[in-house]
Amino acid sequence: MKQNVGGIDRWLRIALGLVLVVWGLWAQTWWGAIGLVPLLTGAIGWCPLYLPLGLSTCKSDD
Repeated sequence: MKQNVGGIDRWLRIALGLVLVVWGLWAQTWWGAIGLVPLLTGAIGWCPLYLPLGLSTCKSDD
C-alpha cells in the first residue's frame, strides 16, 4: 500500500479525528465514530478516496 497522504494533510486529519472523537465522547453522539476515519487515514498515511482520484499529498513517489 503506497502512502498518498503526507505533510500538513496528515496532521490535519489526525487533529480533526481526535477533535471529533473527543467531542463525540463528551457529547455522547455518534460523531465520535466518524472521527475515526480521518484519524485512521492520517495515522496510516493512506486515503482510499485519493486512489481513484489520482491524488497524493506526499512529496516522494516511493
